[in-house]
Amino acid sequence: MSDTEEMRLQKFISRAGVASRRAAEGLMAQGRVKVNGKRVVSPGMSVNPRTDRVEVDGQVVRLEAFRWLLLNKPDGVLCTRSDPGGRPTVYSLLPDDARSLNYVGRLDMDTEGLLILTNDGDAVHGLLHPSSEVPREYRARLAGVPDGPALRRLEGGIELEDGPARPERLRLGRTLAGGECEVELTLREGRKREVRRLFEAIGFPVRRLERIAFGPQRLGTLPRGEWRELGPNEIAALRKAAGLPAEP
Repeated sequence: MSDTEEMRLQKFISRAGVASRRAAEGLMAQGRVKVNGKRVVSPGMSVNPRTDRVEVDGQVVRLEAFRWLLLNKPDGVLCTRSDPGGRPTVYSLLPDDARSLNYVGRLDMDTEGLLILTNDGDAVHGLLHPSSEVPREYRARLAGVPDGPALRRLEGGIELEDGPARPERLRLGRTLAGGECEVELTLREGRKREVRRLFEAIGFPVRRLERIAFGPQRLGTLPRGEWRELGPNEIAALRKAAGLPAEP
């Protein structure tokens, strides 16, 4: 980037990983953004990332290279930056320089598996927007083994308290000790505890839940509690799933 290259303020805020471009416009409208000490409420302004000082809520925002991580979240770990009760969070599993990254689609404390983190604000917005319908794939261990009618009821859709829900794909897996079984299913939305509520509705509570894929990204063999950087091809596929060009 040359010393004279400028970009729109909302793009700068997004590239810095603070918020998506649309959310950045909201921050400006709320009077929470300053450039060189002056409050900016209009999204039409351009800034020079090398020479202009941008602040959001009083914190200086700096442009950093995009970064993408994949974490295999363990059970009992919270998707939050900090917990007043001192419980472990996903950020306690990551290096200090990854604390500015945002997670893409939170997991409940008792849900394990794939968690993507990035500072690419536009990609986060695109991957989570309902119109993108990015698939989430889960492996659940159930108490009991659903029979044909129970599975057909699930495939036909269940009316939950926040609206109808139906898995796009459902596959009954192996039977386990103690009368439990494994099931894999795919959803195209991220409603709160949706998988657990679906199986509870047909009388088979979830004993363990793991997300094994999010869009084109699969968990693979990454050990539980470990993380790794995503490669260029993986990042390009995720940006494409978000409706963005492969290169930022």
